[in-house]
Amino acid sequence: MNESEIPIDIHTLKLQDWLISRRIVPKNIQQEIKEIHTKISNALQDMPSNEQLIKLLSKANINYYHVKEIIEILKQTEKDTKSVFGTYGSQRMKDWQEICRLYEKNATYLGETAQIFVRNVNFEIPGVRKQMAKLEQLTDESLKRAQDMHKPEGQLLAEHAALLEQLGVKGDNLHAEFIEVLAGLPDLYTKSLQDIGKIQNGIDMYAEISGHKQSLPIFGIWSMYQYIHKEAPLAVEEPPISLDLSEGIASKDGEGDNAVTEIDFGTDDNGGTSSTVSAEIIDYGDFGGVDLPETDGGNIDWGIESAPASDAVEINFDIPVEEYGIVVEGTGMDGGTAKGDQAYTLLDSPNYRDRFLDELFELESFLRLRLYELNQLESSSNIMYSLMDSIATHDADSIKKILGYIEKIIQQTSDEQTRHLFQLKHSSKYANLLATKLQQMTKAVEKLRSTREGLKQRAVELREQRLQLNPVLEELIAQTRTLQTHIEKDISKRYKNRMVNLMGGAN
Repeated sequence: MNESEIPIDIHTLKLQDWLISRRIVPKNIQQEIKEIHTKISNALQDMPSNEQLIKLLSKANINYYHVKEIIEILKQTEKDTKSVFGTYGSQRMKDWQEICRLYEKNATYLGETAQIFVRNVNFEIPGVRKQMAKLEQLTDESLKRAQDMHKPEGQLLAEHAALLEQLGVKGDNLHAEFIEVLAGLPDLYTKSLQDIGKIQNGIDMYAEISGHKQSLPIFGIWSMYQYIHKEAPLAVEEPPISLDLSEGIASKDGEGDNAVTEIDFGTDDNGGTSSTVSAEIIDYGDFGGVDLPETDGGNIDWGIESAPASDAVEINFDIPVEEYGIVVEGTGMDGGTAKGDQAYTLLDSPNYRDRFLDELFELESFLRLRLYELNQLESSSNIMYSLMDSIATHDADSIKKILGYIEKIIQQTSDEQTRHLFQLKHSSKYANLLATKLQQMTKAVEKLRSTREGLKQRAVELREQRLQLNPVLEELIAQTRTLQTHIEKDISKRYKNRMVNLMGGAN
């Protein structure tokens, strides 16, 4: 094989060292390149108006091959200054010809071309591709985040709708709607206690064991006045309902100065958003923590005639009846007017509601115990002793039926809507808290939607930036391939036209 047929393989990373080691370019080439760039900057201050020149000079870096193109263009624009000897009198032409000679001296142009080529291959092209990949990643992340916001938005909307449904309001004007739904609270109590008479047999069974013949649950829809004084009032005057709604949250359109700050609707243990107002943010007033006196022997006290008290005190019978909220309308058993707390029904009374429910739970526990005992007696062949063997009026099926009625009453008197309305009626702060939560849900949904639209817009902008980098990358690759061709041809001429391969070039 002839020497001319042996190719010269040069790795891109070692190109500059290869040129210096073969003494093609000097070691101090960087200083010479710096001086040439200074002359190029000065020469650019005086250039003729030419479209080709303007397009050529718009490139970021002017190298040796650009200088040669500039000289060819100046031969046309400065041809009037050319003498018979082939020289040009134009200073512009002289400056650029001088720059070209400096480039060709010591093959400085080849050293600079190698530097640009290596920089493009190792830094410029990978940098643009990395930036493009980053923009693609940010675009995908923005779209994913925008998509993920549909889930919390749906949860908030569902929670908002559920809370409105529980309250029985539309949310357009909360103050007026709260007043309207509170007017229907007595009907809810009546409906929840419509089966109260069907548990009388269970009450009688427990009363036979406890020794008390009167019962509290059966009179759940009585007023406290009637329960205490054993006679129906001539008139009932309940205290007016006070709703403490801050300005700006009573309706959707309100934007008062007392607007509350945003709250964090965190998720509950089930992975969703809590659909009821958290006990941590609700002030239940004085009725949420009433201490009830313990009954003797754990039995229900069916004969209580006064509100429970924390300490036993001596009763002063000389206190005027007006202090009890009673206005005497007549004599004897004609009755009076129930006012204040005594105007509430037992189930609507902050002092008696919990006691009423507690006694229902106690009655339920007694009947479940009796049912368990009956089942044990039926399943056992042994003779077992029972304290209630003498009570044979009810079998397991009848007790189950009574338990069903009790469970229904407890469920209806303790459901979400009833509890919300009870708190609304008796806690001046609860209405404001509910309205605040409803408003904050709406604001949170609006914020989520605004953020989602912002993320979508950002994704569009990022995608546009990514597309703008396409021509930049293409131009860099084209420039690098052109430089690679120049370098390979130049080195090939210096080595008797042997084939030169720059490995690791642009691709």
